[in-house]
Amino acid sequence: MFARFMPQEGKFFDLFNAHAEQAVLSAKKLLDLVNTLTGERRSVEELVAAIESAEHRADTVTHETIALLNKTFITPFDRDEIHQLISSMDDIVDVIHSLAQTLTMYDVRKATPDMLQLAEINISAVDRVRYGVSLLKAPGEHAQDILRTCKEIDKLEGDGDRVMRGAISRLFRDEQDTRELIKLKAVYELLETVTDRCMSVANKLEAIVLENA
Repeated sequence: MFARFMPQEGKFFDLFNAHAEQAVLSAKKLLDLVNTLTGERRSVEELVAAIESAEHRADTVTHETIALLNKTFITPFDRDEIHQLISSMDDIVDVIHSLAQTLTMYDVRKATPDMLQLAEINISAVDRVRYGVSLLKAPGEHAQDILRTCKEIDKLEGDGDRVMRGAISRLFRDEQDTRELIKLKAVYELLETVTDRCMSVANKLEAIVLENA
C-alpha cells in the first residue's frame, strides 16, 4: 500500500524516453519504406512489419504509463499533463503506422521527391520530440532548451505544411490518373499529419515547462 506514496518520477521519465525511441524508430523505418517502394515487395513487407512492431511497443509503453499514473500518488507534474503528453506522443506512432498501412493497401509503387522530403522532415521533427522529452526530468533547469526545441518543431511543422501544399498542387496540375491522384493525396496528407502530431507534443511540453519551471 505504501508503494503508492513513494516517489515515481524516474519511472515516468523512463517511460517517456522509451516511447520517444519507438517514435524515432518508426519515423526512420517509414523513410526506409518510402525509399523501398519501387523495389522488392518482400522488403516493403518487412519494413511495414517493423513499423507495426514499434507501434505495438509504443502502445505497451502508453498503457504502462497510464497504469502507473493510476496507482501513483506523487507524480512529477500534473496528472492530466502526463496523460495528455503520453497520448500525444502515441498519436505520432499511430499516424506513422497508418501511413505504412496506407502505402501497402493502396499499393503505392513510386516515391516522389515530395514524399521523400516529407518523410525526412518527419524524422527531424520526431527526433526533436525525443530530445525535448529527454529534458523533462528537470524542466526548470532545461526550460530554455525545451522551449527552443518546441520552436524548432514548430518550424518543421511549417516546412511540412508547405511541402505538402506544394505537392498536392502539383498533383492536381500534373497527374492524369485519378486513382493515382487519390492515393498520393492521401499519402501526402498523412505524411504532413506526422508533423502536426509532433507539434501537439511540443505544445504539451511548452505547457509543462511554463507550469513547472
